[in-house]
Amino acid sequence: MLDDPQPIPMTLEPLDDFLVIETTDEESETRAGLILPASAETQCSTGIVIAAGPDAEGVVPGDKVLFLKEAGYDVRLAGTAVKVVRRHELIARVHD
Repeated sequence: MLDDPQPIPMTLEPLDDFLVIETTDEESETRAGLILPASAETQCSTGIVIAAGPDAEGVVPGDKVLFLKEAGYDVRLAGTAVKVVRRHELIARVHD
């Protein structure tokens, strides 16, 4: 019996053309100063690719991407919410 269980480090390595994306919560401000969450403006989300499967052509970790909110799967990874989506579910790469 373990007296003090140790947490197990967990990583997620996507296969095939899957991507792991950390979503970004971007907000915008109206002319009147009202702050609108991104969810109120569009059906799309943005995020940063944190891992890419070997068949995810044209996308590398660190890319900022645009995708539909309902795309892919919501997963909790070490306490952080991430999205796992297929490469073809991406709409665009975002260049700031």
